[in-house]
Amino acid sequence: MFEYIGYFLIAILGLYILVKVFSWPIKMLIKLIGNAILGAVLLIIVNFVGQYFGLHIGINAITSFIAGFFGIPGVIFLVIFKLFF
Repeated sequence: MFEYIGYFLIAILGLYILVKVFSWPIKMLIKLIGNAILGAVLLIIVNFVGQYFGLHIGINAITSFIAGFFGIPGVIFLVIFKLFF
């Protein structure tokens, strides 16, 4: 009887560790998706405001990746890069 309680506690502990291990990548994925959405919105805003100043950043795979992965600093980098190059 007592050995089953030990097995049960080990199974619960194993399940807890398994859930923690697999939930971390999902949290990272959700964070990256949130950054990608924020980056795309910021690129659209920069293009909307930038049209009055002659600034346009093309939205393609590379700029979307930079804006999505780095968020606001990525968009600032793209604006500075566009201004100087």
